[in-house]
Amino acid sequence: MRPLIEFCVNNLTDDVLALMKELEQNIDLDVIEYGCLGNCGICAEFPYALVNGDVVTGKDVDELRKNIYRAIEEMEVRF
Repeated sequence: MRPLIEFCVNNLTDDVLALMKELEQNIDLDVIEYGCLGNCGICAEFPYALVNGDVVTGKDVDELRKNIYRAIEEMEVRF
């Protein structure tokens, strides 16, 4: 099962958008952009994404990138 990474359009600053495009280049990932993911409190404060339905945040886009890949690795270990 390929990891599903979901982004909220309201959270797509230039750096988060660049990360989303970077992840889209990886054929082993499914990356989707939605109008709203319903996590407005988190969305207003941090860059974030959902990885297989779990909220992943970072204080900045570099930390978000690390945390997304960490979540993917943890998912792979469970399967």
